[in-house]
Amino acid sequence: MFIQNGTRRRLVLSMLAAPLWPAAARAAGQKTNEASIADFGAVADDATVNTRAIQALIDRLAAQGGGTVVVPRGVFVSGALFMKPKVHLQLDQGAVLKCSTDLNNFPPQRTRIEGHFEESFTPALINASGCDGLRITGAGTLDGAGRPIWDRFWKLRNAAPDPHNFPNLGLPRARLALIERSRGVTIEGVTFKDSQFWNLHLYRCQDITVRKARFEVPDDYKQAPSTDGIDLDSCQDVTIDGCHFSVTDDCIAAKGSKGPRALDDKDSPPVQRIRVRNCVFRRGHGVMTLGSEATIVRDVIVEDCTVQNVQNIAMLKLRPDTPQHYEDIHFRNLTLDSAVERNAIVTIQPWSQYFDLKGATPPQSVVRNVTLTGFKGRFGSFGTIKANPGQTTIGDVVLRDFDVQLMNGKLNVDKGSALRLENVVVNGKPYSV
Repeated sequence: MFIQNGTRRRLVLSMLAAPLWPAAARAAGQKTNEASIADFGAVADDATVNTRAIQALIDRLAAQGGGTVVVPRGVFVSGALFMKPKVHLQLDQGAVLKCSTDLNNFPPQRTRIEGHFEESFTPALINASGCDGLRITGAGTLDGAGRPIWDRFWKLRNAAPDPHNFPNLGLPRARLALIERSRGVTIEGVTFKDSQFWNLHLYRCQDITVRKARFEVPDDYKQAPSTDGIDLDSCQDVTIDGCHFSVTDDCIAAKGSKGPRALDDKDSPPVQRIRVRNCVFRRGHGVMTLGSEATIVRDVIVEDCTVQNVQNIAMLKLRPDTPQHYEDIHFRNLTLDSAVERNAIVTIQPWSQYFDLKGATPPQSVVRNVTLTGFKGRFGSFGTIKANPGQTTIGDVVLRDFDVQLMNGKLNVDKGSALRLENVVVNGKPYSV
C-alpha cells in the first residue's frame, strides 16, 4: 500500500476502525482474516519501533473474532507484544520481527522465569497467555538483536565483586517468545535468532508442536548467556520435530521449580510426555537437560537425531537443594559427529551453581529407568554417572547397542549406581565398566 505521509495516519486509523475483511467473505467462510502489519502503520526500516501499530492490529483482530497478523518481508523493530486468543502470527519469507534493544520498550511485569515468578522482570518479544490453538508459523525470523545485550551482561558480570555469584537475572533481557497456560499450540518453520535470553519459553502448556524451527546464535560469539533453545517449564505432551539447534546454552531443557520445598509448588506440575525426533543439534550445552530448575520429569524420548558439537547429550542435573524425580528418560538411534574431548554422551551428576537449602534437611532424589540405545559415530567422551552422596538413588541405567569412537572412552560411574551395558562397543572393542 502506497500512502502519502500527510494522509497515512488518517487512512490507517480509518482502516483500524472498519472490519478487516468483508462481511460477505466472512459469511462464505473464505480465508480472508489475514492482515499485514505493513498495511497498518508498521515500517520496515530496521529502526522505527512498531510496537503500537502491531499491538493495535492484534487487538483489532481479537475484537473481530480472530485472525492472522502477517509480518511481510522486511525488518520490523518492536518492543513487547501480547497475543490474544484466536489471533495467530505468520512471518513471511524474508520477514524479520526484531527486538528493540531499548528495554524501555519492554515494561517490567510479573513473569515466570527460572523456576519462580519475578514480580518485575522483562517480558518477551512475543507473549501469549491462555491462547489455545495459537499458531506461529512461516519462513521468517524472530530476531533478539542480542549481541549488545550479551556484551553488557558480561561487562557487568566481570565487574562484579564475585563474578561467579553475579545473578543471571542481574540484567533485564528479553526472551523471544513466552507462551503460557495454552493448549494446542503450533510453532512451525520460524527461525529464532540471537535471543537476549531464552528463545522459546513454554510454561504450563499442553499439546504443543514445534516443527522445523531453528534456534541460532552466531558462530563467532563464544558464550551468549542463557540462550536456551526451548525451555519446557511444567509442560506436558510436547513434540519437537525436525528442528535445528545451534546455541550456547541448553538446546532443550526440562524445567520446573527448585529449592527444598519444590514439591509443594502447585505452580510447577511435572514435565512429562516429551517427544524429540529428527532434530540436528549442532552446538549447545546439552541436547536434553533436566534442570537447572526441575522436580519431576518423566516419559521423555529423544530419537533419530544427529548430534554434533554439543557438550552433553543426556544431561541430568542433580541439585542437592531440590527433591528431584527423573524417570523413563530414553535416548535412542542417535548419530554422533564431534571430535571435542570435553563433549560427553551421558552426564548425571551434582549441580550446585545456585545451591541454597534455606536451612532445610538435604532432600532425597531418584533417577530411574534411563536408557541410551542405538548410538553410533564419533564423540568426545563417555561421561559421568555420579550421585549426590546420601541423597540420590540412581537405578536402572542401561546403555545398549553402541558402536562409537571416543577420544576418552572411560565412563566414570559411582559404585552405587545401577548400570547395565548391553552390546556396547567403544573404539572397536567391547566395553565394560
